Amino acid sequence: MTTIDQPPLNEDQWLLRHARNVHSIAGEDGIIGKIFETVPPENRWCVEFGAWDGKTYSNTHHLMQDGWSGVFVEADPARFKDLVKTYEHTSSAHCVNCFVTFEGENSLDSLLARTPIPKNFDLLSIDIDGNDYHVWQSLVQYRPRVVIIEFNNTIPSHVEFIQPRDMGVHQGSSPLSLVKLGREKGYELVCVTEHNVIFVLAPLLAAFHIADNALSRLRLPSPVEFHLFQLYDGTFVVGGPTVMPWHGLPVRPEQFQVLPKMFRVFPSESLGVFKKVLRRVWRFFYLNRAG
Repeated sequence: MTTIDQPPLNEDQWLLRHARNVHSIAGEDGIIGKIFETVPPENRWCVEFGAWDGKTYSNTHHLMQDGWSGVFVEADPARFKDLVKTYEHTSSAHCVNCFVTFEGENSLDSLLARTPIPKNFDLLSIDIDGNDYHVWQSLVQYRPRVVIIEFNNTIPSHVEFIQPRDMGVHQGSSPLSLVKLGREKGYELVCVTEHNVIFVLAPLLAAFHIADNALSRLRLPSPVEFHLFQLYDGTFVVGGPTVMPWHGLPVRPEQFQVLPKMFRVFPSESLGVFKKVLRRVWRFFYLNRAG
């Protein structure tokens, strides 16, 4: 098990002190272990949606090694073969190769109904690089006690963003939007890792003695969090990573500028007469081009 180094933590981030990796990517194995030490499991059932091979970056494989039962959903055929191989000798593992939809026979509710998993199973892990928000939103017949779900970690904590409800789109949603969805569904935030927000059913929150579970309180600064802000003269400034984390391309601040450099003056009235005329002409064409 690998220990995760953490910066100084506030008292409400205490679960992060237990961050350890067995198979997880950012300490989730140790955190999940501590969560179930704090609120003991009721039935030792878990679900991992976006299960891959059942081991790589898994938030549930360490539980399965400890005798849990689980349902594992993976859409990719090649990865599903690896998933089946991982659990070929584990009768308590139920592997499902399916492209999940939001309604109908391939919804997560419907898929789980074909397995013996109880309605109030202990842990749901969703990591599908995009529609995580919508899959959780679509789950209504089952009520897991703990939910761990991936978010787009380049999005600042104060921003609400929900990607389109389309399985063909892979953008990810903001952690704030997931927190709001969790509250609508009766869940409270207890921990935030680099990639995941972790929730418990609201009645379980008291057991964690977290005085303030606001996202801004529980989330650590992210090295890939992206910011774009505007200066008085109309210059846009880019803050955060200088390389796009999933594509490896450089982030060049000049690409984000709206105003040509010659018009970036404050106050704008201080432009000379000639530049004011040019700016008026440029503005006309810019607005018409932008619709």
